Amino acid sequence: MLAELMERAGGRWCVVVAMGIGVAIATGCATESPKPAPAMTPEQVKSNADKSFERLKQEEKNRAVGSEAAPY
Repeated sequence: MLAELMERAGGRWCVVVAMGIGVAIATGCATESPKPAPAMTPEQVKSNADKSFERLKQEEKNRAVGSEAAPY
């Protein structure tokens, strides 16, 4: 079946395949590579950790207060 298709198309299939490869190469090389995410400084990491820890402590306090208010 492939031979029959190639025979019908004559030598044009080579041109079509070559053009397809050329387009694929051109579009593949033209795309921008993704930019890496900016690295966090140690100060930013420490600040985020401190904020998260303070939030966690506040949540624990709220749970402790909430559990005392409900008698069993």
